Amino acid sequence: MTYQEKKSIVSLISTILIFVAYCLYKYPQFPEGGLDSTETFRYWGSFVLVLMLVSIIAHIVISIVFNIVFRITTGEKEPTFADELDKLIELKANRISFFVFILGFLLAMGSLVIDKPSQVMFMILIASGFLSDVTGSVTKLYHYRKGF
Repeated sequence: MTYQEKKSIVSLISTILIFVAYCLYKYPQFPEGGLDSTETFRYWGSFVLVLMLVSIIAHIVISIVFNIVFRITTGEKEPTFADELDKLIELKANRISFFVFILGFLLAMGSLVIDKPSQVMFMILIASGFLSDVTGSVTKLYHYRKGF
């Protein structure tokens, strides 16, 4: 298994674990008030902002730990360059990931149009962000396995 495949697998697993752990942490803090109270908007705003911050920091730490473990176990360094195949796979994964997020964004806005509670919009946005990250990692893994 190549470095890129291992990195994609670690990214996929860490994305899922971070998201699930954070959701389990925040679930008990869900406000009991009405559906459109300011406390509910504060909850969802902090949910999104803190999730982004925690996710970025966790991905950086996991990437550093992965590179250290990879180097210790294989004796190889991380590749210092990206060839054309790496760039094509990265672009394809980003394109599919962005498409998934934009589709989720449109669904979230559509939920407002059909008079769903604002919480539904936030849930769709958060889910589409998570799914776009997972889709990007799965796409990379698939194309590295397939050889593009």
